[in-house]
Amino acid sequence: MEGMTDADRELDLVLFGATGFTGRLTADYLARHAPDGLRWGLAGRNQGRLEGVRDHLAANDDRLADLPLLAADVTDDVSLKDVANRARVVITTVGPYLHYGEPLVAACAEAGTDYVDLTGEPEFVDRVYVAHHATAQQTGARLVHACGFDSIPHDLGAHFTVQQLPDDVPITLRGVVRASGMVSGGTFHSAMNAFSRVRQSRTAYAARRAVEPRPEGRRSRAVAGKPHRDPVLGRWLLPLPTIDPIIVARSGAAIASYGPDFRYSHYAGTKTLRFAVGGASTVAALGVAAQVPPLRRALLGRIKQGEGPDAVRRARSWFTVDFVGEGGGQCVRTRVSGGDPGYDETAKMLGESALCLAFDDNPDVVGQVTTAQAMGEALTERLRAAGLKFEVL
Repeated sequence: MEGMTDADRELDLVLFGATGFTGRLTADYLARHAPDGLRWGLAGRNQGRLEGVRDHLAANDDRLADLPLLAADVTDDVSLKDVANRARVVITTVGPYLHYGEPLVAACAEAGTDYVDLTGEPEFVDRVYVAHHATAQQTGARLVHACGFDSIPHDLGAHFTVQQLPDDVPITLRGVVRASGMVSGGTFHSAMNAFSRVRQSRTAYAARRAVEPRPEGRRSRAVAGKPHRDPVLGRWLLPLPTIDPIIVARSGAAIASYGPDFRYSHYAGTKTLRFAVGGASTVAALGVAAQVPPLRRALLGRIKQGEGPDAVRRARSWFTVDFVGEGGGQCVRTRVSGGDPGYDETAKMLGESALCLAFDDNPDVVGQVTTAQAMGEALTERLRAAGLKFEVL
């Protein structure tokens, strides 16, 4: 398939994992918001369940009754290559990605097909960079990880904040997350898996650092903060050990407007010290439990993948990410906010990311790239139009 152009592809977009909970929400979002004439399809390993999703979509829009269904399984490389070769952009919601994700990334990198996922797993992202970034650069594929609540509000929010500051001065930025809603089963399983693989994650990070170029004359860092009370926001801050600060720092390294010395710290925000201490204790306890296989299995068994809250509960959920940026003697406050972070807004972010890659005038980049690096202002404007708020306070 080498040398194929976008015009040669049968489909603009394929959603892989459409029968899972988040996959179905993403299919619903695309069905409601896709532009006229979008050529898209659903992929998965169970034909009957795929037909069920298609029937559900067609009940609201009979034009979707003939939506293409592609048989694909993460254990079948031939089927994954077929998906990648037929589409311009592939979305996948099939995680944990460390277990199931790499064969599809490989197929997309080889086919020159753009790829988006929902991973929050740093080890997976680093392994993919080492194994497939160079191939994607050669074929022109854009591999964009973390296109849900991990890490779009943080990455695009940081990008939005930096644009309010001078681009030739050192910048210090902190992001503070507050949210209401259930953690998705996929996110919980990914987090527990990451907690159990600290040594392997460090090895993957070191392997990436050994081959990844660094920006010349500039630097960008994720700086681990300490629990403290923020004098600007008036909240207690608890450092968050997520993929988000890593993604933001990589955007800072790739984009010159982040200045000559960019530093980012990432926190959860609480009203009282008691909640901050409780949050820290919970994270520490989960980290310990993840190291003990029976405890880890018991916890994973209580929160299932592919399940989630009903629409009424999701409608009550919300998130905010506050940013405080300082540089050149200026201090700017911004906020990104929206509804249910783990499901509805994640499906929106994922769907709009794929549509942005397929149709918008984006920066000229290839290989493994962040959302800010690949889509930046175009995706920010898409998400604003879709209901997320990006505000200067």
